[in-house]
Amino acid sequence: MAENINMQQNNEEYDASQIQVLEGLDPVRKRPGMYIGSTGPRGLHHLVYEIVDNSIDEALAGYCSEIKVNILPGDIIEVTDNGRGIPVGIHPKEKISAATVVYTVLHAGGKFGGGGYKVAGGLHGVGASVVNALSEWLELTVKDGEHIYYQRFHNGGKYDEQLKIIGDTTETGTSVKFKADPLIFTETTVYDYEVLLKRLREQAFLNAGVRIVFSDLRDENETRSEILHYEGGIREFVDHIHKVKGVEPLADKVIYLSGTKGDSAAEVALMWNDSYNEDIRSFANNIHTVDGGSHEIGFKNALTKVINEYGKKFNLIKENQDKLLGDDVREGLTAVISVKLTNCEFEGQTKGRLGNPEARPLVEDIVMNKLMDFLDENPEAAGLIVNKSLNAQKAREAAKKARETARRKSAMDSASLPGKLSDCYEHDIEQTELYIVEGDSAGGSAKQGRNARYQAILPLWGKMLNVEKARIDKVYTNEKLMPVVAALGTSIGEDFNIEKLRYGKVIIMADADVDGSHIRTLLLTFFFRYMRPLITNGNIFIAQPPLFKVSKGKGKKEVARYAFSDEERDRYVAELTEPGGAEPKVQRYKGLGEMDPEQLWETTLDPDRRTMIKVEMEDAARADEIFTILMGDKVEPRKNFIEKNARYVENLDI
Repeated sequence: MAENINMQQNNEEYDASQIQVLEGLDPVRKRPGMYIGSTGPRGLHHLVYEIVDNSIDEALAGYCSEIKVNILPGDIIEVTDNGRGIPVGIHPKEKISAATVVYTVLHAGGKFGGGGYKVAGGLHGVGASVVNALSEWLELTVKDGEHIYYQRFHNGGKYDEQLKIIGDTTETGTSVKFKADPLIFTETTVYDYEVLLKRLREQAFLNAGVRIVFSDLRDENETRSEILHYEGGIREFVDHIHKVKGVEPLADKVIYLSGTKGDSAAEVALMWNDSYNEDIRSFANNIHTVDGGSHEIGFKNALTKVINEYGKKFNLIKENQDKLLGDDVREGLTAVISVKLTNCEFEGQTKGRLGNPEARPLVEDIVMNKLMDFLDENPEAAGLIVNKSLNAQKAREAAKKARETARRKSAMDSASLPGKLSDCYEHDIEQTELYIVEGDSAGGSAKQGRNARYQAILPLWGKMLNVEKARIDKVYTNEKLMPVVAALGTSIGEDFNIEKLRYGKVIIMADADVDGSHIRTLLLTFFFRYMRPLITNGNIFIAQPPLFKVSKGKGKKEVARYAFSDEERDRYVAELTEPGGAEPKVQRYKGLGEMDPEQLWETTLDPDRRTMIKVEMEDAARADEIFTILMGDKVEPRKNFIEKNARYVENLDI
């Protein structure tokens, strides 16, 4: 069996007296966003994570080996584990079953120093009660090795009957079945299989040996199921990331480093590949710290120091040569950092950043000592790593020269804005919009149809640089991308400054066809790699031009409807069909250039009538994978992605 970091099993008794009550549950339904981040799709999926996290905590304590997660018809979630089962005895203070307390009282659980858990993730002990509060109904089943207990909750945590015995058993574990409340989750209560699969696979990697069985049973004719079980832990995680992205590793095996200090433990898996992009994923007690934190800082500092020391030691980095920077040594790096701490301090309610100061030296010492040992013992792999870092350094220096040339060119050009840009008069970025339009023809219509006070138009033509296959120095000399950079005013890469942004909304407007989709993807890849704050700040949008015009009559008597899907087109055709069978005229727009300025204003430019999609970066790692698959060199991963996802596409044109 592969080496794995496990916290020692806690032998203290886990019973009803350890369930500690901090405060009541009432605020949850009034302000759900405070507890789960949002009531949109992200918050909906967070409900599942909270229940699964409780089962994972049982695994961390050494008592759970299998977790089953099912999406049932009607988007009902069922999570079952073979852990100890939630304590069912009478709580000494609340005078009801401790299991009922866990699901009805905020901040009630075994994670507040009562001895129930040594290491735990979970949402500060509020997870179970929050899920119950935000559910239309929830059913709890507990097996304690003797009896089967059951209780049903409804309307956000209310119950008519106490926890009761419904049978006998020799098994242990907890099963939770719930339906998210549509009164809370008004946007959607439909779960995304791929979103849940990614999170559950992540948990299986982080807890080597735990078996998670995930099934989508909503469609009886097409069920989907995955067994997620990885004895290799985070080493297999790194291999999986490379396989999904289709990048080529520099070495044969993943570098694995681990160690403990007191009650804390850390493990790191890392490997370089042939791409130009770094992918570092850090976790604390199985919680993905998307904004990094002390453990990630410790890793980066130690990594840069070790590679420089090794390069100097063996004269791979010359005496008169500048030392490698962090960006140099992390080019093409994939790394997973996982720490297990007795008391995690997360910054912010959504736990995006780890604050524990002790995590930094813990990870730093492990990487400093054990990575240097690995490099000494594997000189061939070490040489490849240092050589890749040196090439990245050269590219960074070339980019610096290209950047300085671009600055001088802008300084000499008094206008400093691209010639094809039709700017707006307004300067308040709360109001200004830049439309990046595919083609001169559509650009001409957009210029005539826009509101010139606050809408600027920048036409693009031809295919632009695929930045997934090029370093930043190539961007500075690209005649398709630099007009975008100049128009926005923010610069790119390390010089990026969002304070200099000239437009509050940056809107990609391309044809609803394969070429338009390609241009959108190229632009989004560019923004993702070199202007990512525009995405995280919510400045990037995708325009949604209509696919059809359905009309009857002519001139001033014309009645027109614009349809964005086949279903909408058919509905308008039915509405405008005259008695006697005279059907309206249906025009299929093959491109934006087919619309006259007035039509473009009515459908795509007018803030009161247009439809736009905001580009969000809720999960940068998932987006990173997709960008690499779609825009990278490897054909096979792209083919697999298209074959796997094609059947779930609802409208290929959009």
